[in-house]
Amino acid sequence: MISLSVSDIKKWYHLVVLFRLIVHLFSVRAQVAKFIGSPPGYVGHEEGGQLTKLLRACPNAVVLFDEVDKAHPDVLTIMLQLFDEGRLTDGKGKTIECKDAIFIMTSNVASDEIAQHALQLRQEAEQVSRRKLADNLEDVQKSDDIKISRQFKESVIRPILKAHFRRDEFLGRINEIVYFLPFCHSELLQLVSKELSFWAKKAKQRHDITLQWDRPVLDLLAGGYNMHYGARSIKHEVERRVVNQLAAAYEQELLPKGCTLRLSVQSEGQKEYGTPSLRLEVVGEDSSSRTLDIRPPLSPEH
Repeated sequence: MISLSVSDIKKWYHLVVLFRLIVHLFSVRAQVAKFIGSPPGYVGHEEGGQLTKLLRACPNAVVLFDEVDKAHPDVLTIMLQLFDEGRLTDGKGKTIECKDAIFIMTSNVASDEIAQHALQLRQEAEQVSRRKLADNLEDVQKSDDIKISRQFKESVIRPILKAHFRRDEFLGRINEIVYFLPFCHSELLQLVSKELSFWAKKAKQRHDITLQWDRPVLDLLAGGYNMHYGARSIKHEVERRVVNQLAAAYEQELLPKGCTLRLSVQSEGQKEYGTPSLRLEVVGEDSSSRTLDIRPPLSPEH
């Protein structure tokens, strides 16, 4: 469960080869043989294992074990030798040396507990910041910069990991555990901006349409974040509230070629049912704007 950036890894290796193994595919005992290869006399013996073939070809690879919490216990047994000795014995009895390889594992175990704890820490940090602002203190704490305490890791996270993996020796061979916390608001704004920029570039390249937006739009779309689904929830929110509108406007021939569109938040008096919504406006050369009257798509029964 070590997390390293690609740039950090490239400092150590002139050539980095990243292999990704989806470990939940090895959740049944009958499938474990595919990991290191079947023993002599069994079907698939000559084919070798997925992991052993990769490491034999590139012993200094970066190997990502995705969703390791869903692996069969026999896979964890194989990993014990791999992490402890830096070598692996395949189904043919041959040993592969891979002491220079880097192994990264991902897991969703205890993700809910970590997320709730991080949210609590951010709320406490925000309260401290408000008090310091009220007292005109200069060393205002940034609510975005939070860290999980050692006490929480040992008293909450460690027991959950032990209960799930049921092997202290496996956890003991992990050099470092990196905790992925829920996004803070400033990070969400960056994600929304990145997603909007992606679609703005597509609109420009395909239809010569310029898309503009302002800060309230970012704040509104950031509100669609769901910590259980991570960055995907932001992607889906932008597609649901922005891209679908653009597609409907294009199909209804409401977008003049080469036009400039401005995405904005409905004003207070224009909100429907008290829920903020987004609108598309065509911006003229004289900076005047015209709100597009986009018809909602027909329901399937029509």
